[in-house]
Amino acid sequence: MSEPKAPTPAPGDTYKGWLFKWTNYIKGYQRRWFVLSNGLLSYYRTQAEMGHTCRGTINLATANIAVEDSCNFVISNGGTQTYHLKASSEVERQRWITALELAKAKAFRMQAESDDSGDDSTPPATGQGAGSRNSEVQSTLRTLGSKVEDLSTCNDLIAKHGSALQRSLSELEGVRLGGETSEKIRQVTERATLFRITSNAMINACRDFLALAQTHSKRWQKALQAEREQRVRLEETLEQLAKQHNHLERAFRGATVLPASQSNPAIDSKGPVSGKGDASDEDEENEFFDACEDVQEFITVPADPKYHRRSGSNVSGISSELGMDDGTTSLDEQSLASNPESPQSQELVPVRKRRTRIPDKPNYSLNLWSIMKNCIGKELSKIPMPVNFNEPLSMLQRLSEDLEYYELLDRAAKCQSSLEQMCYVAAFTVSSYSTTVHRTGKPFNPLLGETFELDRVQESGYRSLCEQVSHHPPAAAHHAISERGWTLRQEIALASKFRGKYLSIMPLGSIHCIFEKSTNHYTWKKVTTTVHNIIVGKLWIDQSGEIDVVNHKTGDRCHLKFAPYSYFSRDVARKVTGVVTDKDGKAHYVLSGTWDEKMEYSRVMQSSRRGENGADGRQKTVYQTLKAKELWRKTPLPEGAENMYYFSTLALTLNELEEGVAPTDSRRRPDQRLMEQGRWEEANAEKQRLEEKQRTVRREREREANRAASPSEEGKESADGAEEVEIASEPSETTYKTDTDETSSDLSLSTETLHGSHPPAYSSGHQDNYKSMWFEQLVDPVTGEPTHIYKGGYWEAKEQGNWDSCPDIF
Repeated sequence: MSEPKAPTPAPGDTYKGWLFKWTNYIKGYQRRWFVLSNGLLSYYRTQAEMGHTCRGTINLATANIAVEDSCNFVISNGGTQTYHLKASSEVERQRWITALELAKAKAFRMQAESDDSGDDSTPPATGQGAGSRNSEVQSTLRTLGSKVEDLSTCNDLIAKHGSALQRSLSELEGVRLGGETSEKIRQVTERATLFRITSNAMINACRDFLALAQTHSKRWQKALQAEREQRVRLEETLEQLAKQHNHLERAFRGATVLPASQSNPAIDSKGPVSGKGDASDEDEENEFFDACEDVQEFITVPADPKYHRRSGSNVSGISSELGMDDGTTSLDEQSLASNPESPQSQELVPVRKRRTRIPDKPNYSLNLWSIMKNCIGKELSKIPMPVNFNEPLSMLQRLSEDLEYYELLDRAAKCQSSLEQMCYVAAFTVSSYSTTVHRTGKPFNPLLGETFELDRVQESGYRSLCEQVSHHPPAAAHHAISERGWTLRQEIALASKFRGKYLSIMPLGSIHCIFEKSTNHYTWKKVTTTVHNIIVGKLWIDQSGEIDVVNHKTGDRCHLKFAPYSYFSRDVARKVTGVVTDKDGKAHYVLSGTWDEKMEYSRVMQSSRRGENGADGRQKTVYQTLKAKELWRKTPLPEGAENMYYFSTLALTLNELEEGVAPTDSRRRPDQRLMEQGRWEEANAEKQRLEEKQRTVRREREREANRAASPSEEGKESADGAEEVEIASEPSETTYKTDTDETSSDLSLSTETLHGSHPPAYSSGHQDNYKSMWFEQLVDPVTGEPTHIYKGGYWEAKEQGNWDSCPDIF
């Protein structure tokens, strides 16, 4: 070979050399000096810059190495840093790839060991000799493990290049003598050189491993014998404890039976368990994570090392702020068995087995021409939307799916700190969107007066009720209460904007969450949902906007930002970030994650302003945080979900028939039931019948309201189905509405801009004296918004089986 021979990269060695790095479309590839050391790849313009100016560094522990062609390769750490590099030859490129793979494996092991080091406890003073021997053994095992990993990496490389060499040799055998011979011989020579490089690395790693194994074999034998003797002693001790336990159990059975609250002393005496929980939490709190940058809002970096090892008083101070002092375990580890309201401490009741499947979605093709042909000559308000666009659930049932991850509110109810409680509430707000990522079907629009109950007291400790309380605009009220100390209520009205290629759906109204023990009252609003590719292409859904979760009692606030999808963005898709602040604006937690997968939170130890301005002209805030902890993770969809409208485990049970529900319950809706069974043509006919029935009832109700208001104007009301046009003060704010029983998102085009915190007043061009059955409209004392609040009576009527007051809507 003509090029100079570089030293074969060995595990742990520093590797240096020239590479060409892509800069931009104007300058193209530029020659840079690269240095690989301690799992970090850095580059400089010249070798002279190594002492003072580093142009960039990437951590290989989290990096991805990909080969593009014979000389080009790419190194990326997930989006924030990407190096497009080119070597002078294929052999030089392979030398770098081998060195980078070995360095990456070693850096990953070092990072894992550093994360686990915080959990290792200091050996007691009485056993310093044994502790030193254990540490020596552990160090040796780690070294050997490192060598084994190097062997594994080299083995993979040898297998890869060996197969390539074999292919080249096979091709060479079939080549006829001529012009192709020199090219094939050159390829075989390069393959052989690559194979020699990786083989040398393998031989060096094997030699190191063999030397270490021979050096420490005698020590291992002694350590193994000591472990065997200790195991024998532990087995003898365990046998004695088992005998004592058996004796105590017999004595306990013969004694007087204690009350249920005292029957398990292990649950009530939480001292030792709490101590263990505090120790583990302390170790976890002292772990730190790599720098993670959010270029849009703020920057998080690892906390200063002075926070890493604290004295006992400092650690207890942090635990006190987190609500874990005085022997209280962390919220993630605290068992519900200690809660007197938990079903475990009460008499066991058989839990109903819910269904896990529904009939598969039929593969019916949608003929738009047949739909348009059937609409010729009909009024716009009487054009039925086929169920082909729907899923077999109503909007009320979709609203109840917000409780999919109710456990977050259960944990929040047990928090001692309002700031930590805010983290769980914020995670709950994000989790409600996780079920929408694949759900492109439109839910059935509820009929006026339609209800849906979700009684999960036995399984989950909560029950909820939804009711369609208004028709113009469509609005639904929801009320849920849990035996574990929280109440959730909301009223949601929908506004939509059709932009040709996509449809934006904007939920209006506030969501309230009240915790009984702390009396903390939280409110927030939903973000905008956008359905893309309405006309052409595959439908997909995105969530974008900002949410402010406010604790009206303490003044705490969490600002969440849902980043809209962008083809040119380097960030993770569906990204959500947030900061939890107190009433004075001081940041305490940083939240990050995605709305379709998980959310994590990190405790802020210190914050500061960065000197340089961001893209928006404002200074960025830099947060020094501890290691991130997981708040919430999405439960995987059930098997075969793609054939069942991508329903979650909870969604599969929502339309399951139950006895004792109200006659207005969504489970009793016939068109929805027919669609679930795959009988779509019958469902379309039944859907049209229900809509016509609702129009007739509404016309009669409007006549009665008009007669009561002004008898002289009787007969002047507009005919049902006529299109109403409301012209505002400016021509650009024209709203076209259709007087239909479907949601305004079906057939409405809106060009107005929706602002303000209040939902639209529930009024239309028609007089309507309808009053909801289980909710009453009041002015919320916290937000000042007109909203429907549950007035009671539903669950009492269910217990008595008395539904005489319910209207016949189906």
